[in-house]
Amino acid sequence: MTSTTVPPASSGFSQRAMGFTLAALGAILFSGKAIVVKFTYAYGVDAVTLIAFRMLFSLPFFALIALDQARRARRGQLPVLTAGERGRVVVLGLLGYYLSSFLDFLGLRYISVGLERLILFLSPTLVLLITAFWLKRAIARSQWVALALSYAGVVLVFAHDLSQSAGDAVWLGAGFVFASALTYALYLIGSGELVKRVGSTRLTAYAMTVSSIACLVQFFVLHPVSALLQPMGFYGLSLIHATVNTVLPVFMIMAAVSRIGAPLAAQLGMLGPVSVLFLAYWFLGEPVTSWQLAGTGLVLAGVFALTAKSRASAKPRNAPA
Repeated sequence: MTSTTVPPASSGFSQRAMGFTLAALGAILFSGKAIVVKFTYAYGVDAVTLIAFRMLFSLPFFALIALDQARRARRGQLPVLTAGERGRVVVLGLLGYYLSSFLDFLGLRYISVGLERLILFLSPTLVLLITAFWLKRAIARSQWVALALSYAGVVLVFAHDLSQSAGDAVWLGAGFVFASALTYALYLIGSGELVKRVGSTRLTAYAMTVSSIACLVQFFVLHPVSALLQPMGFYGLSLIHATVNTVLPVFMIMAAVSRIGAPLAAQLGMLGPVSVLFLAYWFLGEPVTSWQLAGTGLVLAGVFALTAKSRASAKPRNAPA
């Protein structure tokens, strides 16, 4: 008699399917934060309060991971960070998770969820442009086409929102969100080399902890302690924002990267802008128009072309750095 064994391909397929599922759900949950932000603004709070409570509730999760990573480093299981690397982690935390999130929340007060998500999705194009002009790297013709598609899509949705709302508000909100995308692009560029040595889990935990502390300091500088007292509904939304839309998708995407690699996980992140259009329609009553669908299609086509090119030129990666 021959023993029955599970074919290795079956296990590989299940791991790949799990990676696809985690990446897709992570992208949808992360994009859904804009819906929760819109609901939370109904309580009359400002962006400082909103982001402070998000970080207050998510801080314990990231702090525990950061402490565990620091303990492993002290035991010699992980590289010990130099003073320069610790300084870079602080700067990246302030830039990528504090300033970028704060600007995004400011913008969401003025523009639709669909437009906000599309503008944020321009981060890969901004990374390309910054590295091209800063590091003097040539941009291929196909990349210029991809850039043109992406920005044409955003202009299309922006023009639609401009015709439906007060012009000044749309300009202001779009400006804040574009600045958010720009600061996050700078974070991605700055973290490129550091993540290879520190690791994505460790860097994220450290950067999020730094960002959380910065948000709380900002809150107590600008608001009295009594501002911590808010309606129960506000606490509930903040808890959802911190766990379902922040902590959970971060770990989902990390787990997905370990199964299917970073480039493919990033491409599945394109589900975010599509899903948020329908989530905004369902929860907020924002209309899904042909203009928005066309603009979203152009942005996704452009970003897909850029990430596909990067994936083709990158080495295969089966685990996070």
